[in-house]
Amino acid sequence: MAVSRKISEFMEQGSWIRKMFEDGIVLKQQFGEENVFDLSLGNPVMEPPQEFFDALSDIAKEPIKGMHRYMPNAGLETTRAAVAQELCSETGLDFDTEDILMTVGAGGALNVIMKTLLDPDDEVVIFSPYFVEYFFYADNHGAKCSVVPCDDRFIPDLKVLASLITPKTRMVLTSSPNNPSGIVYDSQLLSTIGEVIKSKEQEYGSEIFLVSDEPYRKILFDGMEYPHIYRFHPRSIVATSHSKDLALPGERIGFIAVNPNCDDKNELVDGLTFCNRTLGFVNAPALMQHLVARLQSVTIDVSKYQAQRDFLYDALTAIGYNVVKPGGAFYMFPKAPIENDVVFVDELRKHKVLVVPGSGFGMQGYFRVSYCVTDATLAGAIDGFRDAFDTFT
Repeated sequence: MAVSRKISEFMEQGSWIRKMFEDGIVLKQQFGEENVFDLSLGNPVMEPPQEFFDALSDIAKEPIKGMHRYMPNAGLETTRAAVAQELCSETGLDFDTEDILMTVGAGGALNVIMKTLLDPDDEVVIFSPYFVEYFFYADNHGAKCSVVPCDDRFIPDLKVLASLITPKTRMVLTSSPNNPSGIVYDSQLLSTIGEVIKSKEQEYGSEIFLVSDEPYRKILFDGMEYPHIYRFHPRSIVATSHSKDLALPGERIGFIAVNPNCDDKNELVDGLTFCNRTLGFVNAPALMQHLVARLQSVTIDVSKYQAQRDFLYDALTAIGYNVVKPGGAFYMFPKAPIENDVVFVDELRKHKVLVVPGSGFGMQGYFRVSYCVTDATLAGAIDGFRDAFDTFT
């Protein structure tokens, strides 16, 4: 065997998105790309905003001396200052340059945070439905994940949360807007999560961090305002990226923001900076840091995603699907008309519609639809959704 047993098992567990991507390639070769409706990947087709290209053009015409050299592992001071200034404006808190660490995307950010906080056999509590990589990230650092179930509106059961927090719990990890459901956790829910964590800290004499994975934070619909986690727990850390809000997933640029009111903040930031280096990231991409420093108040046109959400929600509910309307991101998580989501997803595939089974996100009986695609792809998939639904009803 070329790889370890553990990695082989992990590859099997985390293979659904990859499998649908590979199926899509085969189907497109067989039937033509225009006849296959791939809604499996969260890979936005939307181009970055014009401000990105303007900034890129400016820096190409007048390069900054030394801009491609090594830098402090936490990132360029000017970029960190720009991020801190924007967070001050958004949250009303006194963020400083030293509270920010630039990272290789949100995935890099989460691994840096986990490496910094977790000892072997520590525990991370996550919420269903979840991004499956969380399990692999935790395992990278010798930790284990416990999963809080949710109701049919994807709201976590906080009584179970309290029961899952043990003396070994070091981190509670949230994702809002959520991948795969698009649900946004409101202030009341986050406040209760914070109170549960504080209660358990007192009970066990421990320190538990509330970590928020929020690359979709700026993709909100219906005029919603984002409830930042910092005011719900002093030991709070955000991991995020510009993959979605600036449509730059391939550039791998993100940041960590530590609550400015966190105890032992300086030690924490020093640890994060050290781990950013020793995990091999060294620092976030230099060119992207120079660019996003100018783009902290810029976002792609969210109204386009809202229009696609509305189109898809109206179409699926008209067919008969049970769907919770997303408040953000660009995913929808309908309930399949049969309990076996894998069988249903295979039926959709027969109609040349590619989605991901909910089992891949810890919830059987559902499936994830990604609508960050062209309008033509979205519209073309509706007949397949209808025909597959009719097969089982």
